[in-house]
Amino acid sequence: MSGVVIFALLTLLLLTGMPISIALGMTVLVFLFALTHVPLEAVAMKLFTGIEKFEIMAIPFFILAGNFLTHGGVAQRLIRLATALVGHFHGGLGIASVIACALFAAISGSSPATVVAIGTILLPAMSKAGFPWQFGAGTIATAGALGILIPPSIVLVMYAVSTNSSVGTLFMAGIVPGVVLAFMLALTTWYQAKKNNYPCQPKASLREIRTAFQQSIWGLSLIFLVLGGIYSGAFTPTEAAAVSAVYAFVVAVVIYRDLPLRKVPQVLLASANMSAMLLYIITNAMLFSFLLTHENIPQQMALWMLQQGLNAVSFLLIVNLILLLAGDFMEPSSIVLIMAPILFPIATRLGIDPIHFGILITVNMEVGMVTPPVGLNLYVMSGLTERGLTDVTLASLPWMATMLLFLTLVTYWPPLTLWLPRMLGMMP
Repeated sequence: MSGVVIFALLTLLLLTGMPISIALGMTVLVFLFALTHVPLEAVAMKLFTGIEKFEIMAIPFFILAGNFLTHGGVAQRLIRLATALVGHFHGGLGIASVIACALFAAISGSSPATVVAIGTILLPAMSKAGFPWQFGAGTIATAGALGILIPPSIVLVMYAVSTNSSVGTLFMAGIVPGVVLAFMLALTTWYQAKKNNYPCQPKASLREIRTAFQQSIWGLSLIFLVLGGIYSGAFTPTEAAAVSAVYAFVVAVVIYRDLPLRKVPQVLLASANMSAMLLYIITNAMLFSFLLTHENIPQQMALWMLQQGLNAVSFLLIVNLILLLAGDFMEPSSIVLIMAPILFPIATRLGIDPIHFGILITVNMEVGMVTPPVGLNLYVMSGLTERGLTDVTLASLPWMATMLLFLTLVTYWPPLTLWLPRMLGMMP
């Protein structure tokens, strides 16, 4: 009964237009003070300990690194490299945008930042080359979602914090699914271009490819610095985030010199604003998780599902439907922090691997980034193209279908997610 009251209260507050972070906190406070005898000191202590975890420090550092690279000319160099490699295929600029999004996602860890960085440069270039705006909008809006799957991913860090999972193992588990999804989106892009006879770019010479690679090597090196450092044991994921922020500053300001020193305070302020927003959401979500645990709601839900005879296959189907629906109305960070503590105990009771479950949730969040009415990537693309949200959504449909096919693959074929961490000895 308490679970019904909690979720009804949360839904009512959200329907008033209240921000998700405040709605979570208000739900907890109203329920605790009206219907329980939990002391005020326990609430205050939970607010403090909710953001005391060392792993949470990785979030502002990864945000800062992504912002430095977004403003530091890295995107242009990655686009030149991707175009040199695949520009001569049908829809080569579209395929290049998928590759550029995948590479930039592996550096920035943010989907909207990836869409802005790649879309700002490639959309005008694709229009000039004779591609319809729908082709570029659909490609970049969906490929930009790779930013929350390919490590370093802020969403994966939040899942790790919510479930006490290993950030390093989750990062490694996201690599192969990220590459596979990028390939599937590139294949969809090629098929759409070939079917409509879209133009190709002149084939780049080996010298042009080598030059493009040399120009982008400093940005690409961040991927190997973060993942290599974590796997080799040189530093933890949180330390890797701090190293990546310093490295991104050096690349943007000293090496590429595309970010003047006078603009660094603006980047720092923007990063601080975004970090504060996420940390506020985390704090209230932790408090919400405390309330659910105090009322034994996850345990009761797990017991009820087991009594209904649900197996892992049917449970994962239900999870996908719930998360896809939630993704239509909420942003990924909030969904992970609210739903992971509820669904995780049920998944473990059914024998579902925690790392596989984390990647599955993240892929659902990717789909949510490109589904209306709250798909952040769609809003960003709508602003870039100056088209309505409905038009951008329709333009993205072929790539959305590919993402749903990929979600099915990730859900019911765990080796796709678990192969690399097991091969590296990071899990049994």
